Amino acid sequence: MKSKTLLFIALIIVSCTTACAQDKQTAPQPNYNQLPLDISDVKPLRSLIDLTFEARLKTELYKNKKWKRLIDQKKMAVGLVDLRDPLNVKYARVNGNVMMYAASLPKIAILLAAEDAFENDELEETDEIKQDLRLMISKSDNAASTRMIDRLGYEKIESVLTDPKYDLYDEDYGGGLWVGKRYAKTGERYPDPLKGLSHGATVSQVCRYYYMLAYGKLVSFDRSKIMLDMMVSPELHHKFVNSLEAVAPRAKLFRKSGTWRDFHTDSVLVWGPDGHRYILVALIEDPDGEKICRDLVYEVEKVFNN
Repeated sequence: MKSKTLLFIALIIVSCTTACAQDKQTAPQPNYNQLPLDISDVKPLRSLIDLTFEARLKTELYKNKKWKRLIDQKKMAVGLVDLRDPLNVKYARVNGNVMMYAASLPKIAILLAAEDAFENDELEETDEIKQDLRLMISKSDNAASTRMIDRLGYEKIESVLTDPKYDLYDEDYGGGLWVGKRYAKTGERYPDPLKGLSHGATVSQVCRYYYMLAYGKLVSFDRSKIMLDMMVSPELHHKFVNSLEAVAPRAKLFRKSGTWRDFHTDSVLVWGPDGHRYILVALIEDPDGEKICRDLVYEVEKVFNN
């Protein structure tokens, strides 16, 4: 009788062990190779500032005397997010909360407002509108952007940017993303409350935009994926993209830039092999801003390698 009891217990143990092993094998595992990242616990980006990482970024930037002068004059701002380990993100910024004129870069705010409107049945998701969104992002088409602004309205765009769910324009943090003018010669201005800019941004808020997008936290996981699809494979090959195509040729680039007179802006989510997984944002007021953006990519590479 005792031997039968021991055999019964042994069979139970074997059965439980096998079942647990099968559960481990069949349990879904996060796929860190595809965007958006499906991770439930996503910490606020502001809580991930890494002072050592930030010091390395500043060291590289300050080696260039002109860049240091522009930074000191608050005419150059840079944000960098290290996504190589999705569960151990590091964030660095220089002039992070300095709001500057950002030209076409804030068109990403129009994209977000449109996806939010689709999700809430405030705007019909037609093929015509989806085509305008892609033109607005990939080619920075001003006519398509203006049509989207007219469809949405400034108040809708503002309500999305200031929504606590996104908090992409916050007066307590220097403002942020703002769209307050059609990308056309006609139309009234709807300037931001802090600095009176028509099209503005801070690198901190643009970094947050890409960070939330990468983790599926803009509107919804599915909407974030749609937005990423809109932003991938930019058709303008200047600034960051010019250098990244040489530095990280196998990486996917999700990007939006802007240029107006001496104002040069760029933002990109780099997602590829060989350690090329990061967010880079730059706002620059200088005639040589396009070249500075191209050169900045190589300096960022040094930050990761040092």
